[in-house]
Amino acid sequence: MGDATSMNPAVYIIVGHSGSGKTMLIEALLRELGGRGLRVATIKHAHHKVVLDTPGKDSWRFRQAGAVVSMLVTSGELQLVADAVDRREPSQLAQRFLGEADLVLAEGFSHAKGVKIEVLRRGCSTVPRCSVEDGVIAVVTDIDEVYPQLPHFALDDIAAIAQFLLDKK
Repeated sequence: MGDATSMNPAVYIIVGHSGSGKTMLIEALLRELGGRGLRVATIKHAHHKVVLDTPGKDSWRFRQAGAVVSMLVTSGELQLVADAVDRREPSQLAQRFLGEADLVLAEGFSHAKGVKIEVLRRGCSTVPRCSVEDGVIAVVTDIDEVYPQLPHFALDDIAAIAQFLLDKK
């Protein structure tokens, strides 16, 4: 994994209501998948203007948790944070930032096309943010009755969620 020829890493979009635990899930998955030898990148969607790379904020937290590359996308800006760049030629940069990750975890982007994992906590909301038709393939939840046709994972079953992602890759 992580060879220079893997130009299209698998992308999983983590969706859910504000406060549902999306960022905490991604942080835990970064540690779990990184511990399995994978290089995982993150992309964070923000609906509001933010100060980029502020300590304590999500993109900063993802880097602290082990993301080799982290991207924050707003309506008018994009921020990419990565380890110090020692390869500066355009072809080197393209290879590094498009193909280095084994997989990508994107937070938010609920309206984007793609494979989604919904985080739904009873204490936050009982109504999913996205539907199966929107690309939801599994639910990380404490609510048994939502999308019974899909795989369900407990909020703290990080190893099983990581294995599910790897099996889908």
